[in-house]
Amino acid sequence: MGTFKIEGGHQLKGSIQPQGAKNEALQILCAVLLTPEKVTISNIPDIVDVNKLIMLLGNLGVKIQKNGPGSYTFQSDDINLKYLESEQFKEEGRGLRGSIMIVGPLLARFGKGYIPKPGGDKIGRRRLDTHFEGFIKLGAKFRYNREDYFYGVEADKLQGTYMLLDEASVTGTANIVMAAVLAEGTTTIYNAACEPYLQQLCKMLNRMGAKIRGVGSNLLRIEGVEELGGTEHRMLPDMIEIGSWIGLAAMTRSELTIKNVSWDDLGQIPDVFRKLGITVERKGDDIYVPEHKDGYEIQNYIDGSILTIADAPWPGFTPDLLSIVLVVATQARGSVLVHQKMFESRLFFVDKLIDMGAKIILCDPHRASVIGHDFKSQLKATTMVSPDIRAGISLLIAALSAKGTSTIHNIEQIDRGYENIDERLRAIGAKIVRL
Repeated sequence: MGTFKIEGGHQLKGSIQPQGAKNEALQILCAVLLTPEKVTISNIPDIVDVNKLIMLLGNLGVKIQKNGPGSYTFQSDDINLKYLESEQFKEEGRGLRGSIMIVGPLLARFGKGYIPKPGGDKIGRRRLDTHFEGFIKLGAKFRYNREDYFYGVEADKLQGTYMLLDEASVTGTANIVMAAVLAEGTTTIYNAACEPYLQQLCKMLNRMGAKIRGVGSNLLRIEGVEELGGTEHRMLPDMIEIGSWIGLAAMTRSELTIKNVSWDDLGQIPDVFRKLGITVERKGDDIYVPEHKDGYEIQNYIDGSILTIADAPWPGFTPDLLSIVLVVATQARGSVLVHQKMFESRLFFVDKLIDMGAKIILCDPHRASVIGHDFKSQLKATTMVSPDIRAGISLLIAALSAKGTSTIHNIEQIDRGYENIDERLRAIGAKIVRL
């Protein structure tokens, strides 16, 4: 189990470049299975979850060529479907949440797709019903082996249909879209996810020859085609990492520039941090966060009631940044209620922040009330364990702002989502060592 040792209380300064988007990568990489032609993808983040998926694709028979940092060419012209029924696949597929998204492309192109029940973060239940209900509506037969938690779908040929998704699941929408592009006839998906990473997938598929209309809306119409061709694709910067760096700058009262953020794809993220009192300036396509010498003050609602920050499907605020918002609020002037609607275990890391001196009341598994210190009382250094990716980065930000030397164990969770994070933080002045 890896460990970070962090000497907190130091101001940072300089600029930092966000990595490619993890959540986009997991969709885009699975889409290479839809064509036997070459697909070149750039700005791929060098992180554990993405590298596991690339390895899984290689074991499935995808030819993989590394062109340079973050750039790969994939060719799926000789797929080994027997791998899907091997013990090796059951083990490797189980260790990665994003592995579920290979099922749609495999079902569409080869008539079968299998997956063991995926693992990933311990942040609560993540239903797979949306994925498989979509495949069933397209004409696939579903089976589930309860003994080894193994899912399967099979179909001679998928048929286009109308479906109303029970939730605007991003991975569910992506999986169904990848299945529908090669189905016969027209598929209509209502209550589809419409976040930027899903838009990126649809745009890439259209360049490959798919016919997807309504990109960016919650109503997608997909006219099935016989085959798809190769393409080139560059991934967006990771909006979760961008939000993490805004929070880091505020908590350490540092002057930071976040480079090349693709402002038009950030949605409500800058405005939510502004509601916490943080100055977020647009400079070209960069974000500039000045030094907050006098701290930052949370805005109440216009009637004076306490601000609530909650997650919602895009274009609402992403649930992946609520952990960051919660940490940032611990040093604000004022109070805020953080409402995590999607996952029932994601707020349980607040006990570590309370140990550091934060004033947080965990109301229930979904809601936490935070009373800010206004920097009049620094958080205290402590020893903690990272439970998941987003809690891990939040605890890291807390440690960088705290007085004294903190230790964070199980940093493999942070490495799952953040590329070379210790090196990049040292480059802007952080005192962090990987043990």
